[in-house]
Amino acid sequence: MIHLHVELGNRSYPIYIGSQLLSQPDLYAAHIKSKQVLIVTNETVAPLYLDQVRQNLTSYQVETVILPDGEQYKTLETLSRVFDALLAARFSRNATLIALGGGVIGDMGGFAAACYQRGIVFLQIPTTLLAQVDSSVGGKTGVNHPLGKNMIGAFYQPQCVLADTDVLDTLDNRQLAAGLAEVIKYGLIRDADFFVWLEENIEALCARDKQALAYAIEHSCRNKAEIVAEDETESGVRATLNLGHTFGHAIETGTGYGAYLHGEAVAIGICQAADLSMRKGWLTEQEVQRIGVLLRRAGLPVIPPAGLDTERFLELMAVDKKNLDGQIRLILLEKIGRATLPVYVERTLLESTLNGYGRN
Repeated sequence: MIHLHVELGNRSYPIYIGSQLLSQPDLYAAHIKSKQVLIVTNETVAPLYLDQVRQNLTSYQVETVILPDGEQYKTLETLSRVFDALLAARFSRNATLIALGGGVIGDMGGFAAACYQRGIVFLQIPTTLLAQVDSSVGGKTGVNHPLGKNMIGAFYQPQCVLADTDVLDTLDNRQLAAGLAEVIKYGLIRDADFFVWLEENIEALCARDKQALAYAIEHSCRNKAEIVAEDETESGVRATLNLGHTFGHAIETGTGYGAYLHGEAVAIGICQAADLSMRKGWLTEQEVQRIGVLLRRAGLPVIPPAGLDTERFLELMAVDKKNLDGQIRLILLEKIGRATLPVYVERTLLESTLNGYGRN
């Protein structure tokens, strides 16, 4: 088992990465504060892993909430079902919430934990590659709104992250590829050597080679943990984790939540950000091509949807947490391995990318 740590003073917590972690009761017990436990999961994950988790909690009062699966259900309406369960069971502020699922379940479970009685303990058990390498670490929680993705939420850290690599065996190829988009992101924003390693090993990752996946998960989590420890609330370097996300969130919102997986939309957004970085005079055309080739080799889309024109893109990108005073700010790349902090971009350049990249 690999044991990393997110250093946040008295809110520090471990990340456990390894095989057969779901079946180790001591990992749960070390982070549960009372006998009351609510497991929040979804209709896809529950048949696979809910019983396995419950078997480790036989000495606790365990309740479960099984939510519908999909980004389109990441709403305040769906979230109310978690509060209903907590209140119906008369859970106290010492209760523990376990988020068992992918990024949607982790985000909603964490937000419910942040809100219920102004904050209860929660554990992250991510069951997708994307959640294991990105969304389960760092304490970003929340829900979507029809006008903007992740615009309602809170920073709220878990007690631990338990990333069992065995659960990836039941992940379909599309979900695996979506997770690889976030893995590739780490190489682009701060680790050029990791990007080269990914170029050399992407086929092994797509083939689910255990050793390659373990290395990629550990490396990604280590990068995320270091960034979060330096900037928990995204006032500086943590914003670089949003490379491609402003474009990607616009795609998710504009096409209807669920049409694109988050990682798929981010992959397209990374390509658009790379194109814009080239137009700014930073990336070379060869570097832009390397980025697009790696994403395609990972099985990811790289061309924006035809149904979103430039004006609609700009309208959707205007609803973004990085924007200030009504102006769009973006994370771009100075080179592979180095991202900028949020920068204002000339509208003409942004329109050139939106009109040009993938439109020919």
